[in-house]
Amino acid sequence: MQQPLQQTKDPEIANSAVSFASPLKLLLLHLTCGLGLASAFWVAFHFYSLTLIQNPARTLLIVWAVEALVVIPIYSLFRRNPDQCSYVKAIARGILGLPAGALVNAFGAIVLGAPVGIQHFTKTIHWSLLMSVFTFTPAACVLGSSWTDWHRVFAHTKPIGCTDFMICLPAYGAVIGAWFGAWPMPLDWERQWQEWPICVTYGAILGYLVGMVLSFGLAIFHNRRKHEKGD
Repeated sequence: MQQPLQQTKDPEIANSAVSFASPLKLLLLHLTCGLGLASAFWVAFHFYSLTLIQNPARTLLIVWAVEALVVIPIYSLFRRNPDQCSYVKAIARGILGLPAGALVNAFGAIVLGAPVGIQHFTKTIHWSLLMSVFTFTPAACVLGSSWTDWHRVFAHTKPIGCTDFMICLPAYGAVIGAWFGAWPMPLDWERQWQEWPICVTYGAILGYLVGMVLSFGLAIFHNRRKHEKGD
């Protein structure tokens, strides 16, 4: 009776299945996701002669599709409670989380002033799907439907291990980067890259990459503190 009570009181023990990722694994994961993002832009340009400025909708389609093919399988390796959740189930959760996260991101963008109209509909959909790959989908693969973990990681911002860092910091980085990226849109510079959602996408990608770097740094710091306490 005492052992289960102790496990429920200690969040690090209770969530040990979520926190098994080491800083090295986190680094490899982020490098893979970063290379996937770079490969997506390379494919768009070299195979379809597309750039984000010239054709944002089709470019975003290729980028989110390629990145999702990287993010969902690799984040599913770090799923919560692997004894109870199979790898295939984690992938299925990521696939289901992709459109769900896109709806949340699209709603948030429209509320914050994203343009609405038929001419912007396709661009908004593909941008929202890319943002979902950055924010919602990794958490869906790892945490599933555990509202306690979602609330702890995103609402309370209380990550307890490397896996939590690799979920929340790139997600927050993408959202903050998109917000800063939207600042040039209303300015009268009359540049093509100011149009929706080009500059917002560049900001989100930059923030996402910065979040990856920060998550790796904090994971190393957390790991060192954990070893110092153990000693």
